[in-house]
Amino acid sequence: MSDIPFRPPLDGIRVVDLTRVLAGPFCTMLLGDMGAEVIKIEAPGKGDPVRRQGTLRDGFGWYFAMFNRNKKSVTLDLYTDEGKAMLAALIKTADVLVENYRPGVLARMGFDDTRLAALNPGLVTCSVNGYGSTGPYVDRPAFDFIAQAMSGFMSVNGKEGEDPLRSGQPVTDLVAGLYAAFGVVNALRARDLNGGRGQKVESALTNGILSFMAYFASEYFMTGALPARTGNDHPLVAPYGLFKAADGEVAVAASNDTIVRRFLRVLDLEALLDDPRFDSNGKRFARRDEINALINQRMRHEPQAVWIDRLNAAGVPSGKVQNLAEVLADPQTEAQEMVLDVDHPGHGTVRMLGFPVKLKETPCRVRMPAPELGAHNEEILGPLQAGGPASSTA
Repeated sequence: MSDIPFRPPLDGIRVVDLTRVLAGPFCTMLLGDMGAEVIKIEAPGKGDPVRRQGTLRDGFGWYFAMFNRNKKSVTLDLYTDEGKAMLAALIKTADVLVENYRPGVLARMGFDDTRLAALNPGLVTCSVNGYGSTGPYVDRPAFDFIAQAMSGFMSVNGKEGEDPLRSGQPVTDLVAGLYAAFGVVNALRARDLNGGRGQKVESALTNGILSFMAYFASEYFMTGALPARTGNDHPLVAPYGLFKAADGEVAVAASNDTIVRRFLRVLDLEALLDDPRFDSNGKRFARRDEINALINQRMRHEPQAVWIDRLNAAGVPSGKVQNLAEVLADPQTEAQEMVLDVDHPGHGTVRMLGFPVKLKETPCRVRMPAPELGAHNEEILGPLQAGGPASSTA
């Protein structure tokens, strides 16, 4: 076995980051976590608006710290010829350019696809936007809430007869950022396979979350029927959902007949499967309220912990609906190192979420905390102003 240490998977990759707020910065954070050198371009004096959002401590926000770790900050006024010239010089040194302007904005700034290819034929450009770069909605402003509504995602959330519900977290931003990072690493691999040629990657808020509607769409394509809103119940399977124990609710995912039988056996209700009202999933689904009531009647005699232990031991996926404080203190969260304490010079220790992807030999790590505005101007721009190559070492 070699003693040569593994390099991070994106070591040596330079990313010019023209993104702000969430979807784009989430993409570039993921690339930085995997070892890329991410150079965040910010407006002088202002920077990313997220620097001023959320609760601030001594003028510093942990929201910004979370999504901008493993990045360097450079300030450029891209409304000036000098700023554009510096950006052009920086692009020549880069492997990836990520932006989340509306389609066409970067071109109007003087950086259309033709010029970008001329500046750097191997450049991978990634656009994160609301609706994509073709179609009637290209020029519309986009936001997570609107993308949730327009994609069909909200239409299946909530209970029948009640208003559609948005997801509490900005899920379309996060999905678009995740797909953008996935697209970038694939484009870099394609560059290796195709003579060093770069290409354009695009990730849209609506497209990303629409792809998550997969089985709803499959049922609609098959039947032509719109999916009903089923709240915490499953749209295809019963019993499945939240059930009431003596001291709170238990989430149970009895996703097929085998697990349903295990579930009801633990509850001493297996005889229900011989009842002609409940002897198939279709019948149970049609009488979901009835079978759920029988299950709740049985489960209310024991506390959550008892049922969760018994059900999981029997191979029935189940758990408690934890609030954020509970999940962050959960021993499983600790074991998976999903909470990190990161030292930020001048701001003390910042607590943030950890890395959901685990690479055994090249684990993600926080190589540098979120930067102060313009902290890397001299390091990155100095060599460019002197006419020499800028460092590409993260």
